[in-house]
Amino acid sequence: MLTLYDYGPSQNGYKVRLLLNHLGLEVRTRQVRIFDGEGQWPQFLAKNPTGAVPVLELEDGRTLAESNAILFYLAQGTRYLASDPWLASQQLRWMFWEEDFIQNGLASLRYWAQTGKLARRAPPIVHERRVRSEKSLALLDAWLTDREFLTEAGYSIADMCVFAYVSRADEAGLALCDYGAVAAWVARVSAQPGFLDEVIPYAVDPSSSHELG
Repeated sequence: MLTLYDYGPSQNGYKVRLLLNHLGLEVRTRQVRIFDGEGQWPQFLAKNPTGAVPVLELEDGRTLAESNAILFYLAQGTRYLASDPWLASQQLRWMFWEEDFIQNGLASLRYWAQTGKLARRAPPIVHERRVRSEKSLALLDAWLTDREFLTEAGYSIADMCVFAYVSRADEAGLALCDYGAVAAWVARVSAQPGFLDEVIPYAVDPSSSHELG
């Protein structure tokens, strides 16, 4: 059986759980207490040298880190990853975009806000992340104005990837209702068969207010 090393409040972990739910795949889950330093333990660093979750461990012991790489691996041969190289490349394009613009903007703001760290961050850094987030949401809104999903291949791992944090924009202090096309897309994703309606707040982890080591 596959093993997923996860941390409940992580939306990167949620991406993988969402795809697993769509696929009906059962995995063994191991929660990693990242704010208690478990991500830096030697036994976990052997699985992922960055100490981050999620990590997927195969039955033969091989491990795969990075949520988007895990999505790509699990989606092989399924409806959620195009078999056509051009369409698959378009899906990957949005997943790379998410890493560059959402992870380094909206996702950071949400994490700081949800764990009480926003006031500890330098105002210029917070401002930069907010500007980046607003530009990203505006770009996404324009793209989705006349599209049902991110690519012409339909609902895919690209949508799951971008949805994970964008759907939580309000928790980052960014009003999702200001981006009508994005909000409508969020509703379409949420209506997909096998959708995982699950958000685990950082509040479940008393250590989440700690800075990561």
